[in-house]
Amino acid sequence: MTERLYAHDADSAYLREMEARVVDSEPAAGVVVLDATVFYPTGGGQPHDTGTLAWEGGTARVVEVSTRGDDIAHRLEGAIPSPGLVVHGVIDWERRHLLMRTHSALHVLCGVVWRDHAALVTGGNMEPGLARMDFELGEWDPPAFSKEMEEKVNAEIAANRAITVAHMPRAEALKVPDLVRTKVNLIPEAVSSIRVIDIVGLDMQADGGTHVRSTGDIGRVRVVKAESKGKANKRLRIAVE
Repeated sequence: MTERLYAHDADSAYLREMEARVVDSEPAAGVVVLDATVFYPTGGGQPHDTGTLAWEGGTARVVEVSTRGDDIAHRLEGAIPSPGLVVHGVIDWERRHLLMRTHSALHVLCGVVWRDHAALVTGGNMEPGLARMDFELGEWDPPAFSKEMEEKVNAEIAANRAITVAHMPRAEALKVPDLVRTKVNLIPEAVSSIRVIDIVGLDMQADGGTHVRSTGDIGRVRVVKAESKGKANKRLRIAVE
């Protein structure tokens, strides 16, 4: 199992580099598996990190990171380190930090929509600085809703609410009201410990991604588009500035 160094607590997402050991490699595919990593793999709507791995006698770019069961696979451009070697990994911090800000902005948006409209999430995705989230909403006025959400989201950002990380036993976590905001519960049955992101006083959700330490670190958010994606599904697109 690859240790997810970015996931332990609220400070872990700020780790920019690590030392780790190669436990498996596939030279033909350009892939290595490490015993620990700061590189976030694609998942939960958040894109993977990029960066570099260096070791005695070699260096390579990390261009893709993905999960393989309990392991995390790093696809490299360049040389491939052999099993047993110790590597030094460094993530592309500007990209990661913008993804953290974007992800936390989506949670603020989700918290505001749930608090004021009790709407479940039906989908979402993000890139650095840009994101979209779909909600199960009925009749709406897109310009008015966009203006309302932009004002309320930025008010919560200005409130500088703490964002905390906790790991809870599955049975305990699922007793928390509204912990899963998606229309379908996407947490696999095999997951015994659930990672919980809490924007204190606003939003608490099961989530495996990376976040900033407080809403004040997000920066200003603009709602750039509101559109209907079916009778009940409404989509908001945001930009983080």
